[in-house]
Amino acid sequence: MSLKAVFSPLLIAIVMLGALLVYLYLPEETQSQGREQRPTPVRVAEVIRQPFPITIEALGTAKANESVTITAQDTDVVAEVNFDDGETVTAGQVLIQLNNQEELARIQELEANIAEARRQLKRVKNLRATSAASEQLFDEQQARVKALTAQLDVARAQLADLQIRAPFAGLLGIRAVSKGALVRPADVITTLDDISIIKVDFSVAENHLASLAVGQKIAASSVAYPGQTFSGTITTVDSRIDPVSRSVLVRAQLDNSDGRLRPGMLLRITVEKRVLDAFVVPEKSLVPVQDKQYVFVLDGDTVRETEVTIGERKPGLVEITSGLSAGERIVTEGTLRVRDGSRVNVLNDGQGE
Repeated sequence: MSLKAVFSPLLIAIVMLGALLVYLYLPEETQSQGREQRPTPVRVAEVIRQPFPITIEALGTAKANESVTITAQDTDVVAEVNFDDGETVTAGQVLIQLNNQEELARIQELEANIAEARRQLKRVKNLRATSAASEQLFDEQQARVKALTAQLDVARAQLADLQIRAPFAGLLGIRAVSKGALVRPADVITTLDDISIIKVDFSVAENHLASLAVGQKIAASSVAYPGQTFSGTITTVDSRIDPVSRSVLVRAQLDNSDGRLRPGMLLRITVEKRVLDAFVVPEKSLVPVQDKQYVFVLDGDTVRETEVTIGERKPGLVEITSGLSAGERIVTEGTLRVRDGSRVNVLNDGQGE
C-alpha cells in the first residue's frame, strides 16, 4: 500500500502531462489535416497544337539608302543659298551658288572670240575655193575655232562647279554656311540622305547561316515607336564569316516612305527562321527536377505529375515534343503549391492562362 501511495502522484502527473500535450497539439494537427484536404486554387491552360515561329533576334543600326556630305570643290564666296534646314530636295536642285562673275565674263569673251573665228574661217574657206588662200591658212583658222571651242567647254565646266547641286533626291540636314561666307574644298555645307529606304546591317551567329536567304522577311522595332514593327527583306548575306565572332553580316532594307525611321537609330531585328506545328505551353508551367521537366496535368479535381520532353524555347513559351496530348489541361499558375495527387480548384476555364 505504501509503495502504491508513493508512485500514484507521479503517475497522476504523467497522465496529466500527456493529456495536456494531446489538448495542445491534437487540434493543430486536425486543423492542418483540414487545410491539406482543402483544394488548392490554380489556373490551367488547354494543350493545343499551334504554329510556333522560331526566330532569330539581332541588333542593327539604321542607315540611309544613299548618304553624302555636301562640300565645295572650289574656294570662293557664297553668292546664294537656295535651301533651308531639313528641306526635301530633288535630284539636280541647286543648293549653293558661289560667286561666278569672273567665269561668266570669261564665257562671254570666249563666245565672242569663237564667233569672230568662225567668220574668219568662213572667209578663208571662200578664198580657198578661188585659190586666194592657202590650205595651210584654212587649217590654222579651223584649229583656232576648235581650240576656242574647247576653252569654252572648260569655262562652262568651271562655271558649273560653282553651282553646288543635290546629287539625288533626299532630306537635307543642318545648313552650315551663310551667304557671303568663304568656302574652301572639303568645307561641310550640309548633309543629304535618301531615307525613302532604310538599310540595316546586323550580325547573325554562324549556326543560323543555313536559315538565311536573300528575299527573306524580317521585322524591325525601335524604342522610338513602342509596339510598332517595320517590315523589310534581306537583300544581302555577306560572303564571309567573321573568324573572331563566328557571325555573318546581313543587310536588309526597310520601306520608309513615311520617313519615321532615321539613320543612326538602333533597331531590334527579328528574322523568322521557320514555323513549327507543335504543342506549345507557357514556360512557367514547367517544374524542373534535376535534368527532367514535369507539368501537372488536370485529372478531374486532382492533378497528376507528368514528365515531358521540351524542344525549342522562346521568351515565355516552350515547345513540348512528348508527354502531352491535345485537349489535356495543365496547371500554369499554382505549380509551387501542388504535388502529385493534390486536389485543386480551377479558377479559369482552361482556354487561356
